[in-house]
Amino acid sequence: MPLSSLNEQQYSAATSTYKQNLIIASAGTGKTSTIVGRIAYLLQSGIEPQEILLLTFTNKAAAEMVERVASFFGNKVASKIEAGTFHAVSYRWLKKADSKVVLKQQRELKTLFRSVFEKRSFAHFDTKVTPYGGNYLYDMYGLYQNTELELDFESWVKQTAPEHEEFALIYADVVDEFETLKKEYGFLNFNDLLLNFRALAQKTDLGYKEVLVDEYQDTNALQGTLIDAMNPPSLFCVGDYDQSIYAFNGADISIIGSFVKKYPEAKVHTLVKNYRSSAPILSLANRVIQYNERIYPKELEVTRKDITTPPTLLAYEELFEQYHGIAHKIATTQTSNDEIAVIFRNNSTADGIEVALRELEIGCRRRGGTSFFDAKEVKFILDIYTLLVNESDMMAFIHIFEFARGIGSAMAKELYLALKKLGHGKLFFGLYAPDESIKNPFEKRKLNRQLGLFDENVELGSVGKYAKLGFEERFMRNPILKYPKLTKESATFLYHFYLIYRDLKGEKSPSFVVQKIASSKIYEYIKDLLATKRSTLKDGSVDEKLKSESLLKIERKAPLLINLAQPYKEHERFLNAMILGSSDLTQGEGVHLLSIHASKGLEYKEVYVIDLMDGRFPNRKLMVRGGSIEEERRLFYVAVTRAKDILYLSFAKYDKVKKQNFVPSQFLYEAGLITKDEKYKKMVEKNSKEEE
Repeated sequence: MPLSSLNEQQYSAATSTYKQNLIIASAGTGKTSTIVGRIAYLLQSGIEPQEILLLTFTNKAAAEMVERVASFFGNKVASKIEAGTFHAVSYRWLKKADSKVVLKQQRELKTLFRSVFEKRSFAHFDTKVTPYGGNYLYDMYGLYQNTELELDFESWVKQTAPEHEEFALIYADVVDEFETLKKEYGFLNFNDLLLNFRALAQKTDLGYKEVLVDEYQDTNALQGTLIDAMNPPSLFCVGDYDQSIYAFNGADISIIGSFVKKYPEAKVHTLVKNYRSSAPILSLANRVIQYNERIYPKELEVTRKDITTPPTLLAYEELFEQYHGIAHKIATTQTSNDEIAVIFRNNSTADGIEVALRELEIGCRRRGGTSFFDAKEVKFILDIYTLLVNESDMMAFIHIFEFARGIGSAMAKELYLALKKLGHGKLFFGLYAPDESIKNPFEKRKLNRQLGLFDENVELGSVGKYAKLGFEERFMRNPILKYPKLTKESATFLYHFYLIYRDLKGEKSPSFVVQKIASSKIYEYIKDLLATKRSTLKDGSVDEKLKSESLLKIERKAPLLINLAQPYKEHERFLNAMILGSSDLTQGEGVHLLSIHASKGLEYKEVYVIDLMDGRFPNRKLMVRGGSIEEERRLFYVAVTRAKDILYLSFAKYDKVKKQNFVPSQFLYEAGLITKDEKYKKMVEKNSKEEE
């Protein structure tokens, strides 16, 4: 049974009779075993599986824990445990309450947000301050939702960015219009899932006897209030303040830090036996992290005695020499490629090491950069698919038509609303059976100088310019073509959309639908457009060889998506799986190339932490934008504790491209790998002044 394999500290935590428990589980101390042991204890104590809620940082982690429970109690019992991320659990509850819930990725709703924002003008302001762009304002709003519990958005902007106070009313009005549109079309993003589920939890008894929270140190204020709203009889939170690395995403380390203040009767358990890393690796990690303030005291014990290889410092004269040097070390190591990880702080670093590995024909897989589902060609297919399933999804329409030359998100939104008007609320009828008695389907737009709205009414144009483009007669009669800003090229794009949308109507097989989209004329246009963009040189010319290679990479994506669709029989289930499960995909095989955030929770025999130069790691630019040296130090701690047996830390002294000299990272000094000299003292003094 799970409890029998636990050490004394793990067992004490797993069988605790306290109503609130905080388990400080440092890297490699067996937190997963402790959580599984706790679930086993609850089941043995008479708690029903459906009365247990397990909240994890990834759905993959939840699935692994439930699988371990199933190995002891069987699938019938384990499958009744509610487990998943905050967002996945919220989505399941909201879907039960309202089957019309339409979940959208943050990146997708950003398109809708831009369609609202782009109608605004800031030209009438006489100021030296540049207003935020649409994308940045959307990210600001997301941070506001995750962290602010009292102020409205306008007040929050004035408080957090006083130099933008004169724009705050426009920003807030954009947000209000955006939220109104979301509500009208039933769109929810990941923040909305939590907000709506919190509202549900406040008025409904969810029936959970215990809530377990993994990676508690990375919860944000919104997630914290969701736990409060559930108010479970028993709470079991597992985390490590030294591994809190998501402040940029709203994670609040003070939540784990104030646990005993919030719950005075709580019991704090500390797991101190490390089963992952060798003694020299753990010693180095502890030397550095001790520079951070200790929230809960702990002293890790090494259980492994078999490996005593000390961490190795690799110093290179030049940046790219570093990447090639590491690639050559990997080529000659005795460790198998799938047991090796190269961990980086900045995505630009990964490009250099990936090229160096591929030059030596060493396979590698990359996480923490652009995923398969983030590729524009994949998103385009899924957006077409989405409209087939739900034609009320204005956001998918906007995203599709942003690819058409001359059509931005604001204009795409106008076209969508016009088609819906022509079809009396139905996009399909607006395209194929429009009400031709409606002479001007375009909305009359309001004027409001204070809110930055200056647009004038649309004056219809002539369709004669499309006469020689070979459009079907039915399409030529559509009043939508009278929109004056449509060009021949954008009208052709609209026509190709008209053709594929018509051909897909009524198709039942998800894999066939994906295949049909991938072979359509509109997708041919998308492939060529993206391949051209990705092979355009700085002087504006197109490298034909690069274009062929880009086209080949694009064409490989559709067959993979077709295969992913094969097991599904229902359109909605397929699309939901693509949205909720897309972040867990890792492509390729071989050496693991990982951002530090992507490496969280993983372990490898041999690890290289690279680009350890001051400015790069710690990343001073991100610190200036709201980060801290403490957070950077926690990132370093997470990176080095991924290593089980062999650890390399590397830096370069010079970048010949940027003609820039580097100083070694202060973490290398703190680790004792470089003697603290005058250079170190000057660096610390300089950075301390900048932080102030």
